[in-house]
Amino acid sequence: MNPSLPAYWTKAKKHLSATDPVMANIIRRYKGETLQGKGDPFQTLARAITGQQISVKAADAVWNRLFAGFSDFTPAALLAGTEEEMRGHGLSRQKVVYMKDLSRYFHEGMAEEHLWGGMTDDELIASLTSIKGIGRWTAEMFLIFHLLRPDVFPVDDIAVLRAIEIEYFGGEKQTPKFHKAHAEKWR
Repeated sequence: MNPSLPAYWTKAKKHLSATDPVMANIIRRYKGETLQGKGDPFQTLARAITGQQISVKAADAVWNRLFAGFSDFTPAALLAGTEEEMRGHGLSRQKVVYMKDLSRYFHEGMAEEHLWGGMTDDELIASLTSIKGIGRWTAEMFLIFHLLRPDVFPVDDIAVLRAIEIEYFGGEKQTPKFHKAHAEKWR
């Protein structure tokens, strides 16, 4: 077994394949895909803020300029950076405010990363969404892709909802309430 995989990965795939024929087909189609966390939490959230409401290509370009623009990409370095400097790397005025708040959250110890393992998903989401620029969707993506938490269903993720509608309902639109109820069988 791959040691970088979450402990639940293989068991979850087996369970979903055994209990849901559509999910079994999806798992077979993407059998080589895995869930692996990477990066540090500050940089992961900073990159999420950078990419909000712009294309993936534009987000990558801004992120690369921003990351390269600071010799030490840390909360302290971003707090010390000026608005003009950060805007010069491609951030909007609003995203500079978000980056400063994120930097403060980590720099002043509000992140309390050592407590995250004992926090519920909802507690962690509440903590992360107290940061300007981090909404529920971003916090859920962080739980899934950075912390590798199992059983997080991003009910507001349009791509996830659309994929469910296509795979299970032939493309027919469903309500978020329906999606949430439908996802309960995957818990």
